[in-house]
Amino acid sequence: MHILLTGAAGFIGMHTAQRLLARGDTVTGIDNLNDYYDPALKQARLGQLQGQPGFRFERLDLADRAGMEALFARERFDGVVHLAAQAGVRYSITHPHAYLESNLTGFGHVLEGCRAQGVGHLVYASSSSVYGGNTKMPFEESDPVDHPVSLYAATKKANELMAHTYSHLYRLPATGLRFFTVYGPWGRPDMAYFSFTKAVLEGRPIDVFNHGDMKRDFTWIDDIVEGVLRVLDKPATPATEGGAPYRVFNIGNHDPVQLMEFIACIERATGREATKRLLPMQPGDVPATYASTTALHDWVGFAPATPLAEGIERFVRWYRGYYKV
Repeated sequence: MHILLTGAAGFIGMHTAQRLLARGDTVTGIDNLNDYYDPALKQARLGQLQGQPGFRFERLDLADRAGMEALFARERFDGVVHLAAQAGVRYSITHPHAYLESNLTGFGHVLEGCRAQGVGHLVYASSSSVYGGNTKMPFEESDPVDHPVSLYAATKKANELMAHTYSHLYRLPATGLRFFTVYGPWGRPDMAYFSFTKAVLEGRPIDVFNHGDMKRDFTWIDDIVEGVLRVLDKPATPATEGGAPYRVFNIGNHDPVQLMEFIACIERATGREATKRLLPMQPGDVPATYASTTALHDWVGFAPATPLAEGIERFVRWYRGYYKV
């Protein structure tokens, strides 16, 4: 297949591109290479892809309507894997326009391109953040998601609504994937596992919010990519007779871990004890995430299951090697 992959220089994007190329697909990757975090890391990820047979990269911003229209007019895509977005819950509190431009306007351009070209399947990244302050555990796709607690979460919920509309009106097969705290090599420096590892190895204190009373459903990157590819290969069909060819699935480890145990995993992997600075809950954050993966398993026969301790150890090995520490 010829796949358009947005966010190709991103964490999940790079790993997804590698898997697609390894199985013989052709990948056109786009990314705007912004400076939300170190662009050098994004360039290094691209360096893992460029030169591989079947991969072509184009620097392009999703919000560039003319550029996106030209891309879809110039090339034919069998499928689109849309992973590009302005990420981060806390950043959305201080930089709202970045989310409106990328996550709403940009996503609209992706949908329009898929509609105009008659793309066979759109797979796009949603987020566990859409569950907001839900207290019922585990989170299920049928749960109400009408009370987001951050603008980032609101834009991801809006993406699901926009995709459903295009699926209904234009019969565009579309599948949204609610990712739960993805981690692994080449990850995002703004994520806790990355910043905690950096701080511990440098002997600096780490900020522990809500005084450590938090749980996260950490999901290993290879499990995420496996889920993305399996879903891509099985285009969405109507869930009910006469419905839109539209689906939404959780992708999480179905095994939430206490924040203090998460920190302990990093301490064991680095061989160093963390100095912890206990702080109150941050605005826009939630105390717990926990994915039900029954629907995903029923659909594609797979659900993530990599233990956190194993994944953190592998991440720390990558971190030491990449940063030479």
